[in-house]
Amino acid sequence: MTRLPDPSVRPAGLADQFGRVARDLRVSVTDRCNLRCTYCMPAEGLPWMPKAEMLTDEEMLRLIGLFVRDGVTQVRLTGGEPLLRRSIVELVAGIASLAPRPKIAMTTNGVGLERVAVGLKEAGLDRVNVSLDTIDSDTFTQLTRRDRLADVEAGLRAAADAGLTPVKVNAVAMRGINDESVADVLAWCLERGYELRFIEQMPLDAQHAWHRSDMITADEIRERLSRRWELTPLPAAERGSAPAERFLVDGGPQTVGIIASVSSPFCAACDRTRLTADGQVRNCLFSNTETDLRGPMRAGATDDELLDLMRGEMWRKRRGHGIGEPDFVQPDRPMSAIGG
Repeated sequence: MTRLPDPSVRPAGLADQFGRVARDLRVSVTDRCNLRCTYCMPAEGLPWMPKAEMLTDEEMLRLIGLFVRDGVTQVRLTGGEPLLRRSIVELVAGIASLAPRPKIAMTTNGVGLERVAVGLKEAGLDRVNVSLDTIDSDTFTQLTRRDRLADVEAGLRAAADAGLTPVKVNAVAMRGINDESVADVLAWCLERGYELRFIEQMPLDAQHAWHRSDMITADEIRERLSRRWELTPLPAAERGSAPAERFLVDGGPQTVGIIASVSSPFCAACDRTRLTADGQVRNCLFSNTETDLRGPMRAGATDDELLDLMRGEMWRKRRGHGIGEPDFVQPDRPMSAIGG
């Protein structure tokens, strides 16, 4: 196995050369999805990973356990759509049994959440983020190419009832599609007690059609919301490594968050690392390199050897994602294969 030229210069744990240490692990449990969002994948879908290439539950739990052993304190399960992994409840239970127990969250499109919300909570899931870009049925169907808004709404209600709180909603504003209705989405979430986070659209589509000029910026989102509410920024100290800048809505206590991933990146405080469904560790969402853990693991690598590979990948992490730089190249893997 390949090691860095001088591993002795690296501190213990999942540290990089800029003083950041990974505490937050994003795990893509599948690349499959039951929606076909226009900004993520083509209408016909994508070639899915063969089952033999995907990590088994046992393999995934072993690697997650090593990340936790090396300092990770939160595990977020993503996809594709994580609820399409048939063993998702058992996987959550396995993570919850780790010592020390990490916080466990999930990002889902919510389509299948109603039927498993209670089971996920009982297994140990702490909270959930549901991706929902619009509350208009026609726009939802146009965006996702599926008429499933009612299922997402039912999933959100089920998550709240099961205690997967705070229930958060992630929304992407797109020019000419849903940007003029962002205030309606916030009003809808405020009425139901959901915490809304707007996210700038990022260059992670399978079609590589993203263009910065088409992106609705964080400033534009804030301006649109401010037409209806007074937004008061929360102190920067409360943000920590969280990606969202949060605002009190009309003095609070409810809040809204805006994640300026492109226009005002939070790379300097990033504490994330990523594990794909086929066992690759990535140090950044936008990385064009990754380190294989599945192959060495299946070849008999020890825990210490796997940890060395994880640490080496983190040590290579760049200062920032580089969107907007002349040498920026969009990752080959789309978001559905990397995990959100």
